Amino acid sequence: MTMTLHCFGESGNAYKAALTLELAGADWTPKFVDFFNGEGRSDAFLDLNVMGEVPVLEDGDMVLTQSGVIQDYVSSKTGKLGGKSAAERREVLRWMFFDNHKVSGVAGNLRFLMNFMPEDRRNADVIAFQAARLKSALKVVETQLGRTAWLAADDITIADIAVAGYLFYPEPFTFDRKDYPNIDRWMDAIAAQPGWKHPYDLMPGSPADRT
Repeated sequence: MTMTLHCFGESGNAYKAALTLELAGADWTPKFVDFFNGEGRSDAFLDLNVMGEVPVLEDGDMVLTQSGVIQDYVSSKTGKLGGKSAAERREVLRWMFFDNHKVSGVAGNLRFLMNFMPEDRRNADVIAFQAARLKSALKVVETQLGRTAWLAADDITIADIAVAGYLFYPEPFTFDRKDYPNIDRWMDAIAAQPGWKHPYDLMPGSPADRT
């Protein structure tokens, strides 16, 4: 049975789920959520996910929300991208929790503030604070990737997909790959995986659609 991922291209969290599905070779299809026109706040969508957020994965009667949960489910279902031992799985979870709090949780807000928030509502002090937090977190990732090829195991896992999710977006949010040579090498290795696609090619919806 084909799984359905409710998503839109601009969402980095949806991209983590979509890329996990794609790299795991899962049978799935995207369903566009018109987030910027309020679909996430509609009664129909809130019935699906009370949090009003993408991604949402439907697999038969099962409905899952939150990117990390979806990634874990897809990894468990396919037997791919989850590490090869209990110790590796713990490392996967460690980096995914780190990402949620320190990388994506900051990069997503920063990218929204700098690109999608109306210009007259952009607060320079908030942006500077968030940029400093992101830089600090990326230094940790850069250090780890100077020691190992992948974050949590000897091959790509959902932890790599999670941490890299927002970093593939082209909009400016103070991240520049040339400042992080280990991250740059790692992102190239992710993009070289069979099935990899840019977020705007993998999911429907992009800023170009609204111009």
